Amino acid sequence: MERPIRRALVSVFHKEGLAPIVDRLHAHGVEILSTGGTQRAIEALGAPVTPVESVTHTAEMLGGRVKTLHPMVFGGILARRDFEPDDVDVADHGIGPIDLVIVDLYPFEETLASGAEEDEIIEKIDIGGIALIRAAAKNFRDVVCIPSRGQYADLVNALGDSMTTDLDFRRRMAGAAFGVSSAYDAAIGKWVREGGDGGVLAVLEAASTPLRYGENPHQTGAFHGDLEGLFTQHNGKALSYNNLLDVDAAVQLMSEFVEDAPTVAILKHNNACGLATRPALAAAYADALAGDPISAFGGIVISNRPMDLETAEALHNLFCEVVIAPAFAPEALALLSGKKNRILLEQHRWPAPDRIVRSALGGYLVQQPDAQVEGAADFACATEVSPTSEQIDDLEFALKLAKHTRSNTIVLAKGGQLLASGTGQTSRVDALNQAIDKAVRMGFDLRGAVMASDAFFPFPDCVEIAHNAGISAVVQPGGSIKDAESVAFCDAHGMAMVMTGVRHFRH
Repeated sequence: MERPIRRALVSVFHKEGLAPIVDRLHAHGVEILSTGGTQRAIEALGAPVTPVESVTHTAEMLGGRVKTLHPMVFGGILARRDFEPDDVDVADHGIGPIDLVIVDLYPFEETLASGAEEDEIIEKIDIGGIALIRAAAKNFRDVVCIPSRGQYADLVNALGDSMTTDLDFRRRMAGAAFGVSSAYDAAIGKWVREGGDGGVLAVLEAASTPLRYGENPHQTGAFHGDLEGLFTQHNGKALSYNNLLDVDAAVQLMSEFVEDAPTVAILKHNNACGLATRPALAAAYADALAGDPISAFGGIVISNRPMDLETAEALHNLFCEVVIAPAFAPEALALLSGKKNRILLEQHRWPAPDRIVRSALGGYLVQQPDAQVEGAADFACATEVSPTSEQIDDLEFALKLAKHTRSNTIVLAKGGQLLASGTGQTSRVDALNQAIDKAVRMGFDLRGAVMASDAFFPFPDCVEIAHNAGISAVVQPGGSIKDAESVAFCDAHGMAMVMTGVRHFRH
């Protein structure tokens, strides 16, 4: 059951990531309703906006806390298409149907984690946003609900050029919406019941899924989030704490390769031990496995393309904990399900978390995710020799990997294939030597390979070691007081080096 989108309501706290959606809506003549800061952000993107108060004929009140709570808004969302009693009410009251609702809630948990005062925490309890989410999700047969930034890409992909959505997509988004709503309310309820005490841990425990155990069997564990909105599990046992850490690392890494040719990554302990991009998925898997077939044992395999039978037949011989793909061909699913403990996850969307929270010193560190990665347009060549087009492709490829590998890290790549990486070392020289040693042990020829570093080189020793191993091009952030020495060595030995100006530590 296809439904066109002619009118959309957008009300978000975080404005980042709206541009592709706004551009698509504006290009197809969709009327956009909005308020306050969201309205100004959309107008800044060059799209016209209908202020909600021009629809409700009521100005914002109570300092902006009451804006969308009005029958003209909720009638437009809840009106059932092709249902005569609703049609009569819509006509009698002059209500315009709303086909798409996009909401990003006030960041309650982030505000709580920041140590804010109670008054500020209370002000970050979203009322109108939750009501919009629930109304749009309830009417999923006719209305699309996008309940957080994590679903923006899903919407763009689903709309295509037709500006219509099918029932399966609307139902899936409604499921995600109720997941967002229930977790949000549970977190608030827990905080209120605790009298403001309990901190982030108490909030997370309010709506968590118990796990078999934590990182080790003697530790308890739980997951707080919407797994069902992200994946359909087709086979295998319940996901464990360690599985989830690896799955998260795999999904975050592969999100960098969504638009690339068929790509397969194999991860172990949150780091990629193999990754390759090839014209066909089976070839990508074969070359990813070649990166380190020993470490691949018991790892996580993820692809950016549907799993076909040829790839599944090769993969079936590998003992791996989890296989993740956007879809599985029926025959591939049947084959891979032959091992009862192998977890098969059909991925519905690419999560885009708006914060990262981790414990420290009995408290919590909160930060924005590292959502940036540099491409050729960001490369500033620092050497007399410029990288070739093939080297630029490999430098981009290696930099994506370096961003998702534990610091200190060095990544070596060639021809769209991970040759080796040095991970989690206390010295960048150690990371490079680890990577070179591993690449040689795996039988790779490093002549013509490229190197990516997550942070600058404090001394020219790394480029000297790389040159002696045959590496011909380097990408690094730059910013060391001794950058000139590294550049001088590259110039003296015909190496290309580009700098990005952006560091990608991952601890």
